[in-house]
Amino acid sequence: MNWKAILTGATVLACSAALLAGCGSTEKAPSTDNAAEMGKIIVGLDDNFPPMGFKDENNKIVGFDVDLAEEAAKRLGREVEFKAIDWSSKEAELKSGRVQVLWNGLDITEKRKESMLFSKPYMDNHQIIFVKKGNTAVTDEKSLAGKTVGTQSAGTAEEYIDATDFYKNEVKEVKKYPDYVAAFMDLENGRLDAVIGDEIVGRYYMSKHPEELDALDVVVGPTSEFGIAFAKDNSALRNEVQKVLDEMKADGTTAKVSTEWFGKDITK
Repeated sequence: MNWKAILTGATVLACSAALLAGCGSTEKAPSTDNAAEMGKIIVGLDDNFPPMGFKDENNKIVGFDVDLAEEAAKRLGREVEFKAIDWSSKEAELKSGRVQVLWNGLDITEKRKESMLFSKPYMDNHQIIFVKKGNTAVTDEKSLAGKTVGTQSAGTAEEYIDATDFYKNEVKEVKKYPDYVAAFMDLENGRLDAVIGDEIVGRYYMSKHPEELDALDVVVGPTSEFGIAFAKDNSALRNEVQKVLDEMKADGTTAKVSTEWFGKDITK
């Protein structure tokens, strides 16, 4: 019996039956990781970071940065998708191509510049101290000695705290949370003495809980700037987006969106 002939014939039949499935083909199906080539821009964000990006009562992702991204994509003639990610893994998400953009109140830092390409800064940001209303024991940064302090993981405040000896040597404990909302809830419930965090995010949260929290007009650490991040090798998309952002700034669109969210134009 000619087994070689039989096996060859079987292979031909299998390939014929599976022709549409690509038997013997080197072509690959389009990947969602390569969405930028198909026209879609996938924006990675922390979906619990109001007012920059968060889920509303209808479970829809909304926010200041979301509105800017949607307008930018519209002007580019591109579809945009907002993808909630683990913010502590944002660098890996961007590098892998699972998202093309990080657009969510992201501070520009020298450390992040090593692995990301940034847009021009579009907003200033400060880290300040938030306390439960009526707390008079915390008045400035030094008064945090012996206290329990909360902040968000993988944020600018955490970077500052981790690099400052005061928090290692004099603060009783630093608790880190997946998002600021969780930290503020613990502050309201008395499990924290203070939260150090983004002023914009904290004041927005306070506007929704006016009887619960106070903000100290004390800037902790250096003033930072928000920027939009792209993969280090994706200068083409960065330049496309920056061009329409410049147009939006010039024609007043950015100011309009800012006023809708913050009551005034606080962009750069």
